[in-house]
Amino acid sequence: MPPRYEVIGVEGIPEVRPGDDVARFIVDAAARQSTPLRAADLVVVGQKIVSKAEGRLVRLADVTPSPVALSMAAGLGRDPRLVEVILRESRRVVRMDQGVLITETHHGWVCANAGVDQSNVELDCVALLPEDPDRSARLLRDRIRDLAGADVFVIVADTFGRPWREGLTNVAIGLAGFAPLRSYLGERDPAGRPLQATILALADELAAAAEPVMGKLDRIPAAIVRGIALTPGEEGSKPLLRDPVRDLFR
Repeated sequence: MPPRYEVIGVEGIPEVRPGDDVARFIVDAAARQSTPLRAADLVVVGQKIVSKAEGRLVRLADVTPSPVALSMAAGLGRDPRLVEVILRESRRVVRMDQGVLITETHHGWVCANAGVDQSNVELDCVALLPEDPDRSARLLRDRIRDLAGADVFVIVADTFGRPWREGLTNVAIGLAGFAPLRSYLGERDPAGRPLQATILALADELAAAAEPVMGKLDRIPAAIVRGIALTPGEEGSKPLLRDPVRDLFR
């Protein structure tokens, strides 16, 4: 057989509320659709349901914007309460222009609005990124192992924009069980030349591969990636963050 893997959307996951058992929802829904989880499956879980289950929700009516947020909101044409929440979730503002606020989160991710999202939540509410997405992924992995008896891998994914490229793509903001990078450094190409710069962001590639079966409006917040060999590892998502010393755009 030629190399292949498949991506299976997990349908039938109910609306998630604070305190819900997301792992059980995924295990039960996968079993109902006759694709029960197997050992070595990769489970890609949308950040939003993880954040909801962990209670990472803020009601804007409860937010008092600071003078800084008020000033920034006026220039951006944004709700100052939303800007205040974004600033609280950020360690620094990277760029602010044309109504767009790009920040670096406390996790180290650079993204729009510090990942603060108003979609698929109640009116006047916003969802924040999980406090520790790697911990969230580990807890999901452990819980799935307990429920399904299968040792799986887990990615917590969110949708980010990209510099110089139109459109959004899923990336891994948390993961458990496997190495997020695949390095070919030192290996030789067919012509015998040593590879000097080839390190694939495997976790991001797989998060992006899962997104088309999940979608933004299809209410499929999880997917199974089956049939791909992954290298075990417990370093989480941190290797995906580029060292500032080697970041030419800071």
